[in-house]
Amino acid sequence: MGCATVNDLHALTDWCDALLTKLEPAQRRQLAREIALALRRANAQRIAQQVTPEGEPFAPRKTGNSRDQRGKLRRPMFAKLRTLRFLKTQTTDEAATVGFAGRIGRIAKVHQFGLRDRVTPGGPAVLYPARPLLGVNTDDLAVLKLAILQHLTS
Repeated sequence: MGCATVNDLHALTDWCDALLTKLEPAQRRQLAREIALALRRANAQRIAQQVTPEGEPFAPRKTGNSRDQRGKLRRPMFAKLRTLRFLKTQTTDEAATVGFAGRIGRIAKVHQFGLRDRVTPGGPAVLYPARPLLGVNTDDLAVLKLAILQHLTS
């Protein structure tokens, strides 16, 4: 399972552009919704497994923060971010997007790209390691191709 490159995505769009132009806007919107739901499901599963789209484990938390006072491990990172409440999909007849919005989107962006942020307002700024939450890998591309084929044959 490797990460899909931009060329892989362009190849997928080139492959299906001619087929998709023959669909009505409502059918394209339905297909975009199916694709967005498949991508959201795949990304949520990766977040639950604590791995990046490339299949590498997330950078661990700072050792002092991962356990409570009894020594028990806390809840995994991003447990709430992968829920339907925060991981949103948007679809049109031209596009399908999966992502985070608002305050949660800012937090996810900091972790996605490994940026500097404050843990608490007015507190010290911390450089977070990159923990890519969202992405498309080669397995996802295969699922997308299958979803497109199934939609076109039905």
